[in-house]
Amino acid sequence: MPYVPHDDDTLQAMLAEIGVARLADLFEPVPPELERAAFDLPEPLAEPALARHLAELAARNRVDRLSFLGAGAYEHFIPAAVTHLASQSQLYTAYTPYQPEVSQGTLAVIFEFQTYVAALTGMEIANASMYDGATAAAEAALMCLRLNPGRSRVVVAPNLHPEYRAVVETYLSNIPGVEAATLECCAPYAEGGRVDLNRLTGALGEAACFVMQSPNFFGLVETELAQIAEIVHAEGALLVVAVPEPMSLGALAPPGHFGADVVVGEGQSFGGALSFGGPGVGFFATRQEFLRQMPGRLIGKTTDREGKPGYVLTLQTREQHIRREKATSNICTNHALGATIFTIYLSVVGRTGLVSLARQNVQNCAYAQYRTTELAGYKMVFEEPVFNEFVLRGPKEAEGIRQACLAEGVDPGLPLGRFYPEYDDCLLVTVTETKTRADVDRLCEALALA
Repeated sequence: MPYVPHDDDTLQAMLAEIGVARLADLFEPVPPELERAAFDLPEPLAEPALARHLAELAARNRVDRLSFLGAGAYEHFIPAAVTHLASQSQLYTAYTPYQPEVSQGTLAVIFEFQTYVAALTGMEIANASMYDGATAAAEAALMCLRLNPGRSRVVVAPNLHPEYRAVVETYLSNIPGVEAATLECCAPYAEGGRVDLNRLTGALGEAACFVMQSPNFFGLVETELAQIAEIVHAEGALLVVAVPEPMSLGALAPPGHFGADVVVGEGQSFGGALSFGGPGVGFFATRQEFLRQMPGRLIGKTTDREGKPGYVLTLQTREQHIRREKATSNICTNHALGATIFTIYLSVVGRTGLVSLARQNVQNCAYAQYRTTELAGYKMVFEEPVFNEFVLRGPKEAEGIRQACLAEGVDPGLPLGRFYPEYDDCLLVTVTETKTRADVDRLCEALALA
């Protein structure tokens, strides 16, 4: 069956209607170097042949490799109930319906998602979700600029995920007079890899906010969040804390308890498949007083005239719904399917299950730290507390170590030189509850051979 079911007569009739003689005339504005012939593409395939070709390409993806990668996308066990419930056909959309009055089930799930996010982060309100953790961090920066009129700087910690930093900078790059600055005075390679309170004090200037991460990109828990919040607030700025690994909130007190003004993060760890990089689901939580400046959507709960519970789209702060000058964001919707998976996962594992999983992450990571540092030529870079990631320095360039380990069927982690040249001999190793002691021992064997 052809993909475009138009015969020649139909095509000619359509071309005549729009006033051109040939289909090729529609593509005249395309530069010659971008034409199909310039790409040397093969001839089209019949559907069965195309299916075989795609299967051959898919088989080249290695999915059986033992992986210790993390750095913002984490391998966690997904209970069968999560996949089964989230696979119901009525949930197969990442988009919020435009007719909320007939979408009570969808709105109820999103309301529960907001409730979970608020509880996990220790904040008062949460929105209906964002596209991912990085864009949530950028939206938080924009909100802080609105809340601090007259201030034109957004300061980010250098141990914030580099890709989150890049997204924040991209969002701010076309706003006149606004600057995104990395605060080198608390450089990650100084003072143990965490934010240095002494260097932070007095360094924010006229910043609208300070954006940081905990556990940070090096896996280190920022244990002085309360003191950081005091310093940031003393300088008139707001504190944004990013949490790309929300599983850590099963072991750590939430950032909201330490004075954070906005908590954002990536929810992929809660039931989301890695899928070679996405999609994820961002979460965004803040204080009640900032409600009117929060981006995205907010689902509210009420009762109808018969006293039955009902759910409504309480706030939609995008341009399509309110005047442009009052819009807080151009995010068109929320990631409804990702938020649904997040909510189902937490409903299945429950409070005690989340705590148990978090403890397994801590214990497995501690075992990996102990075993890898027994190897000749390997040592820990930081000694501060971690959750499920740590930085391991090797005897040579990290990419070379990784390639040698890959030959043994093991991916040992992320070579940090990609983002931090001063750490070109270091790997960021991630160990979740999915790894056994035998897996860690196999990692050590590969590292020893490397």
